[in-house]
Amino acid sequence: MNVNSLLNSIMGTASAGIDKATTAAKSGSMPGGLLGGAAAGGLAAMLLTNKKARKMGGAAIKYGGMAAVGGIAYKAWCAHKENQNTAQTAPATSNQSFHSDSSNALPAVPTGSIFDLVEEKPTKQGEDMRLILIRAMISAAKADGHIDATERTRIEQQIKDLSIGKEEQQFLVEQLRATSDPITIARLSENEEQATEIYLVSLLAVDIDTEEERRYLDRLGDALHLPSDLRQNIEYEVNYIQTP
Repeated sequence: MNVNSLLNSIMGTASAGIDKATTAAKSGSMPGGLLGGAAAGGLAAMLLTNKKARKMGGAAIKYGGMAAVGGIAYKAWCAHKENQNTAQTAPATSNQSFHSDSSNALPAVPTGSIFDLVEEKPTKQGEDMRLILIRAMISAAKADGHIDATERTRIEQQIKDLSIGKEEQQFLVEQLRATSDPITIARLSENEEQATEIYLVSLLAVDIDTEEERRYLDRLGDALHLPSDLRQNIEYEVNYIQTP
């Protein structure tokens, strides 16, 4: 399966988007509003077309590739680890963490780590972590139940029109038809680092403007066994990048 082609179709990136995202993430910089700005189109736009009151219009999940996701997740996770270390030495300041600053800078993601999502990242079960994140993203996007049978048929037709192979199309259709279940998604995680990435992409796929979405994220976070401060760090980072 051509995962990069699949990512392009989902996030709406141009042909060079992944390469640009890779370079930016490796350098620890995020130019032009997170990796050069949001690209138009993609499955993300299809999934969110009929969502009402979405101030971001779905742009939050069209920023240019999984390289950005890995960088943001790594930053939130590092802040969590910093909190843990601080708590051991100075409990009174245990709530401190390093969050995003005005420069939009990301810490350098260790090459070959689970946060380095530029290349294939197989889990212990042999599944590409990037495909797991796509599954998580689509599941969360459906959490409020806005995609009915008619809308699903429309999206499936648009999937057929995407410039991707039959295998990639079938994967997307299967995820679109799958039940939006945070417990099933959480079971795909093998450690806290993977859980951080899964929660992050799920949060990027929603606006939490319905009780169903909030409940979905709460259940997902619980099932992933994410500490409260790590969830807060992730939500902080997402709110930061969504702020104009």
